[in-house]
Amino acid sequence: MMNEQQVRELLGQLQDPFLHKTLLETEGIREVKIKEEKNHVSVKLAIAKTATPEQMQLQMKVVDALKQAGVGTVGIRFEELSPEVLASFRGTGTESDVQDLLSPLNKVEFISIASGKGGVGKSTVSVNLAVALSRLGKKVGLIDADIYGFSVPDMMGIQQNPKVEGNRIIPVERFGVKVISMGFFVEDNAPIVWRGPMLGKALDQFFKDVEWGDLDYLLLDLPPGTGDVALDIHQMIPTSKEIIVTTPHPTAAFVAARAGAMALQTNHEVLGVIENMAWFQSKTSNEKEYVFGKGGGTKLAEELRVELLGQIPLGQPDWDEEDFAPSVYAETHSTGKMYGEIALKIINKLT
Repeated sequence: MMNEQQVRELLGQLQDPFLHKTLLETEGIREVKIKEEKNHVSVKLAIAKTATPEQMQLQMKVVDALKQAGVGTVGIRFEELSPEVLASFRGTGTESDVQDLLSPLNKVEFISIASGKGGVGKSTVSVNLAVALSRLGKKVGLIDADIYGFSVPDMMGIQQNPKVEGNRIIPVERFGVKVISMGFFVEDNAPIVWRGPMLGKALDQFFKDVEWGDLDYLLLDLPPGTGDVALDIHQMIPTSKEIIVTTPHPTAAFVAARAGAMALQTNHEVLGVIENMAWFQSKTSNEKEYVFGKGGGTKLAEELRVELLGQIPLGQPDWDEEDFAPSVYAETHSTGKMYGEIALKIINKLT
């Protein structure tokens, strides 16, 4: 029967599937227990990312290695390496690791924009936050992950499609933001009738096959609600920060709480709440009219125990026919300044 040292030496030669370093180098063998009378070995291993196909492949290698060494039965538990340990290995991975946004070695910060229901202006918030972060000097990408209701290209006034170089997709850049959307790959605004597996493959391509380059932030405009696509994205991406969008209406805020609950249940931190359509300000009287009532954003933030990042009024940007982008507020517009203030809050929270 093997002893603990022999088990550690044997398994220490296996590689973490993401870091491409041995478990000895990563100090990934956390615990070894041996029951000689049952010829049983149980181990606890720490790797870069759990609940993945790569974890399953490593698990099979561990079992094979131990059984070939004469062990009868094997038990394995996995946990994730700490962010500090992962940070120490950044810059040591392969080129494919760096290009793959889902790799634990990639330092990009994911910010998901979610809502409990449609019609609250989630995509408008996503677009303007991305532009505001870019204006503050950050390298920003934006994935229009609302597969069925894609609208980001139109909102940003994007006319061209992504280019393909080799097997890599080059995102379209507008206002300093790199953008990818299902809208680029659908002709004439055709409806999407794909089912789950096909949608999952498309989203996977958005992360792995797009030449994003070096990013500080990647924003995801999530589908509204808590359906399959939203859940798939939550499970697909590493732990991210999430912003919940609501209107002041009590029902909208009540439904939005479900999106916050999903984020927390899938280990995604809620960064804060943005209340959209908070009021309408008349140009003639300059008075604020609370079209959808008051208090929804504040109540939701209190319920989720997070900050109310900002309140955005109901209105539309000033359109420029020469550089048409129907949903992007100018940096000098009063609402554009509000988005700038929210973006600065986000940067400060994540620094």
